[in-house]
Amino acid sequence: MYKESQYTGYLKDLRVMVLRIGITVGLVTTLCMTFSISFFDFDGYKIPLLYPGPLNNLATQIIHIMKENLLPKNVNLIQVTPQGAFLTQIYVAALIGITLAVPITIRELAAFVGPALNQHEKAIIKKITTPAIGLFTIGCLFSYFFVIPNTLNFLYKYGESIGVSTFFNVSEFIPFVMQFLIAFGFSYQFPLIMWAITLFKIVEPTFWRSNLRYMIIILVIFGAVITPDGSGITMWFVAGPMLLLYVLGMLFIEWKIKRES
Repeated sequence: MYKESQYTGYLKDLRVMVLRIGITVGLVTTLCMTFSISFFDFDGYKIPLLYPGPLNNLATQIIHIMKENLLPKNVNLIQVTPQGAFLTQIYVAALIGITLAVPITIRELAAFVGPALNQHEKAIIKKITTPAIGLFTIGCLFSYFFVIPNTLNFLYKYGESIGVSTFFNVSEFIPFVMQFLIAFGFSYQFPLIMWAITLFKIVEPTFWRSNLRYMIIILVIFGAVITPDGSGITMWFVAGPMLLLYVLGMLFIEWKIKRES
């Protein structure tokens, strides 16, 4: 009876956690679909203000920024279905909602799993939370300003070389960009994951160096799989930084262990 009551309590806490996260994501998504940001001149200062603007909403403004910064010259976005642009806006707004709800998600997850962790495990999670957010941001920025523009420009040249006009479908272009951003954001967690696994004593500190050769093969294959062309060039935009992160994580772990011993 006690175990059944405890199990019911866990389910209730899980439902409350999911509900809070879902409401936060839903509110931010709705905000991005119904409001716009405009800069007003106030005494010489540009002040951003939110105002209702469903046709020029936040999601639309972000799509315009991506179009201007990432697309090669002479390439235009098109929609091939009547609902293509609208669904793309919802997709972008939902991803913004998920991203901005990360602090709430982390807090709710920590509150849910906290009772099952000991003090040492809680201390490890607190140590890696801030660096994880920082590395995720760095990964997204690297992808946005370097990887995606170079990848799109490289692929565009294939069409240019045979003299065809290039158009990108908006419902494919935006997911392509967002998937790259998310993939790089999470891939930059590599050193933290390695450190956490070592701290939890799942593997020995020497594990990472002894398996370096195998990890090189795995990361190169991973880069080849997730990049959109088979040239063998763009895959290094993915595999190269991840290999560097792996080596940095390995060296950091060895330095940390040596310092504490």
